[in-house]
Amino acid sequence: MVTKGLYVRLEAANGRERDLQALLSGARELVEQEPGTTVWYALRFGPATFGIFDAFEDEGGREAHLNGAVAQALGEHAELFATPPSIEPVDVIAAK
Repeated sequence: MVTKGLYVRLEAANGRERDLQALLSGARELVEQEPGTTVWYALRFGPATFGIFDAFEDEGGREAHLNGAVAQALGEHAELFATPPSIEPVDVIAAK
């Protein structure tokens, strides 16, 4: 059962919405290499607002993800963001 998660909110810089969407779409391949990441979703809330939700069985999986390839890719593409990503750790209280 998953017990830990992350909610990440991303605001694309003006004119960089397609680039951010492409980065998130490509990140799926990176996440597939992470055995501790149980679920991972890249989301779009509006024209320039994106998000990521992922879940993990334990804190170790979450920490591995935070120190993994997706986090590195986001850091290497800071020019895509209007503001720095907001990363919120969450506890999963129920799941199906």
